[in-house]
Amino acid sequence: MMEKIKHELENGGAVVLPTETVYGLFAKALDKKAVDHVYQLKCRPRDKALNLNVASLDDILNFSKNQPTYLQQLVESFLPGPLTIILEANDRVPYWVNSELATVGFRMPSHPVTLDLIREFGPLIGPSANISGHASGVSFKEILKDFDQEVLGLEDDNFLKGKDSTILDLTGKKAKIIRQGSITQEDILAKLPEISFEEV
Repeated sequence: MMEKIKHELENGGAVVLPTETVYGLFAKALDKKAVDHVYQLKCRPRDKALNLNVASLDDILNFSKNQPTYLQQLVESFLPGPLTIILEANDRVPYWVNSELATVGFRMPSHPVTLDLIREFGPLIGPSANISGHASGVSFKEILKDFDQEVLGLEDDNFLKGKDSTILDLTGKKAKIIRQGSITQEDILAKLPEISFEEV
């Protein structure tokens, strides 16, 4: 199955892969046709930007600018894991990934196979494996049914926690949690007390 998954990614296809939160629908981020295919499969509005799934701090630095001084420590403390980091995008981020926004989100999923595939193929998009507006995909068989068996992937329901990643916006003067997931503000401050957060 892994050879089929790799072949699909290599040729601009989309595959269902597990993360520590929910299943994602992954495809090569720098391949416009592959990204278009994911938007079509999910019936996702084009103005809804996608994250870059990356495998290292270097990848994050390669696609962002004006990073905070504590970024390396944040990455070392929480990634791979259920945290999405939003930074200012640089001109290497394709417009078809971040919908021409000034920012881009970064994810580093902790499932070992998914992370290995990101290392092998470079940045991947990986929005939740569901039709847009439906519940996030946590059952592999249900996902295949939703997509009319059109996609293949790796089944590992047991690895999923089913809770979304925390989205942390680092583009303002202060950090801001946009979506509360597994990782809390308290968790972050326990490791990096120097981060100042916006008052909620």
